[in-house]
Amino acid sequence: MLFRTLSAAVYGIDADLVDIEVDITPARSEGEDKPTVTIVGLPDAAVRESRERIRAAIQNCQFFFPFQKTTINLAPADVRKEGASFDLPIALGILGANADLAESENLIHMLCVGELSLDGRVRAIKGALPIAILAREAMIRHLVLPEENAKEAAVVSGINVYPVADLRSAVDLIAALRSPNPPLPLKVDASVILNRTEHYSVDFKEVRGQISAKRALEIASAGGHNILLIGPPGSGKTMLAKRLPTILPPLEFEAALELTKIHSVAGLTGRSGLVTERPFRSPHHTISDAGLIGGGAVPRPGEVSLAHQGVLFLDELPEFDRSVLEVLRQPLEDQRVTISRAAMSLTFPASFMLAAAMNPCPCGFWNDPTRECRCSPIQIQRYVGRISGPLLDRIDIHIDVPAVKFRELVGEDAPETDSSDRIRQRVIAARARQLNRFAGEKIFSNAAMTPRMIRKHCKIDTASEQMLERAMIKQGLSARAYDRILKVSRTIADLEGCEKIGSTHVSEAVGYRSLDRTYWA
Repeated sequence: MLFRTLSAAVYGIDADLVDIEVDITPARSEGEDKPTVTIVGLPDAAVRESRERIRAAIQNCQFFFPFQKTTINLAPADVRKEGASFDLPIALGILGANADLAESENLIHMLCVGELSLDGRVRAIKGALPIAILAREAMIRHLVLPEENAKEAAVVSGINVYPVADLRSAVDLIAALRSPNPPLPLKVDASVILNRTEHYSVDFKEVRGQISAKRALEIASAGGHNILLIGPPGSGKTMLAKRLPTILPPLEFEAALELTKIHSVAGLTGRSGLVTERPFRSPHHTISDAGLIGGGAVPRPGEVSLAHQGVLFLDELPEFDRSVLEVLRQPLEDQRVTISRAAMSLTFPASFMLAAAMNPCPCGFWNDPTRECRCSPIQIQRYVGRISGPLLDRIDIHIDVPAVKFRELVGEDAPETDSSDRIRQRVIAARARQLNRFAGEKIFSNAAMTPRMIRKHCKIDTASEQMLERAMIKQGLSARAYDRILKVSRTIADLEGCEKIGSTHVSEAVGYRSLDRTYWA
């Protein structure tokens, strides 16, 4: 008997339908007592091993496993299938082919995913949100999946999401859906989740001193600019960077949905079902290029994609392998990463704000008024030279973070600073001006402006032009650095509510290019 069920496979951050066909062929001889199960359709090792899991789950749930030749086809047959999420639909297909389901017809109105344990329990899977979106687009009425993934999938409207705890409850659900009073699907109000007040455990008010660094971080957040913090050990670079998410604008629903898709594929979604806080990713400097941008036989998202709509923080920037840093060029420019393999080419979104930190020299105390630097000029140049010029050009703001003085540390000479909430309100107001300015342009911040937009929205007066010309000649700035200065100037003006860019805005923006100056002369 032939029986069909539907499942899905996740590739990148999207899912494709997988048609599962189960055929049970009567035994040729009465002495044939060992069932043979064959899975075809390019299954990987995890899918091939599912035969034993499914057999044990069916028998331990008190169902009959057929003592006949069973052939399972995963279509389309020319696309590789990986993972254990096909266990549940294959088990239901075997039961349907063996006439153990109340559903006598094929389960083509229902999409099922889930990994089975030996006792029949259904374990969580990765990629529940892309699968739910696929079910809605394919106009499939019902989605059956593990309880742990139910809230994540229920964020998608237009489909009926049914969580199941084990194989027995999945079989009972199929019978109940045919009854006059079918069970109610799980419903989740995404707007309620998205509008929850975010509670951060850190606040900018906790950072003593560093007024100029806080100002630079506020500008970076307001315009979506990349920023590099330069200072000696213990000056608070990491402490400042970790507070960046607390001043970024809240996520819109579509942005939260896209971010949740990425984290769902990586298996990092929380139990709320929707990622509502902007991520903060801080990989170790020993990370590989595949770990940073993604990779694998079937490519998976890397740190730049997991930081989508949030902050990617690279501490001790010169300690990263140069080849790893160079792969950041494409995502910083295109806000996406394309990974090509022999079988497929996948694109992951990577619109993140890069925050990096470094010491001014190998020992960390160059130009420190209280500690002596032991590094020679050549050592300093080699240290900074680990970061290529093209990468530095893509970082809009370079800011010095000096050591905090004792009186600032104890709060005597430190002026009262704004909390993260107050800074965030100013950032939100500046972003609102940018959204109005770029309405219809498909960009959402000053940092994403194209050269055409820069010429249109970043016009400066004669005095500012002369100031910028002197800076370019003296500091040897590139054309890309020139554009970055104009973008930062536009953001500073937005924070102050000015329609036009003034000379003070340009002057402050030029000051945020410390690595372009003759810094180690």
